[in-house]
Formats: sequence, C-alpha cells, structure tokens
Amino acid sequence: MTPPDRFARLPRLLAADADLMRRGHWLTVECRIDIGAEPFFLSISAGAIANLDRGLRLMRSTAFTFRAAEEAWARYWEPIPKPGWHDLFALTKRGAASMEGDLRPLLQNLQYFKDLLALPRLAQGA
Repeated sequence: MTPPDRFARLPRLLAADADLMRRGHWLTVECRIDIGAEPFFLSISAGAIANLDRGLRLMRSTAFTFRAAEEAWARYWEPIPKPGWHDLFALTKRGAASMEGDLRPLLQNLQYFKDLLALPRLAQGA
C-alpha cells in the first residue's frame, strides 16, 4: 500500500480513537498535508475529520501546510521509527519535511497533530 493510500484511511483511524478525538475537541481548522506529490485537505471540526479531500483543489484556503516526501512518511509510519524519522519536527530538521502558513493551530494542538499524523502506523499490515 502506498503512503497516500495509507493516509487516506486517516478518517477511519481517527474515528476509532475516541481519546484522540476528545483531546482535539476544541480544534477546528482547515489544513493541508502533502504525501509526496499528492495533497490532502483536512477539515477538522471539534477534533474529528469532517472532510478529507484527496488531490489538488485550486484556490483552496488552509491555515497551514505540512509537506514530506513519500519516503519520509513511510519511514515516519514504521512501527518503531528510527531516530530522525520519529517526529514531525525531526523530519523538518533533517530537511525531509516542511511547514508553512499560520502554524498557531498546529503548535497550539501539537500533541493532537503528532498523534493524528502517526495514526497510519497502526494500519501497517492492514
């Protein structure tokens, strides 16, 4: 399964994690996550993914964007990632990922986003 296909399962993975949804209860934001060349637009409302659009959407406004190559996501989603591949900020530090836009929603809900974007680790063999 390709990294974009694994990421597309994110709404189902989040729906199964009531604790993570509870921790994101106060979060409502539009953001973009790029898995390689494929963009995903997430509409998060009260901690739940209200909508996930796969593919380019012209003139789509988002608060922030987090981009990483497919290889970086694959290594990040390993069951026990190696140092340097284990964390969103580690990916940016090594140059494998980038963040841009208004990072306040990301930083104010940092643990939520770290846990949300790590959910595909759970679907390793699925």
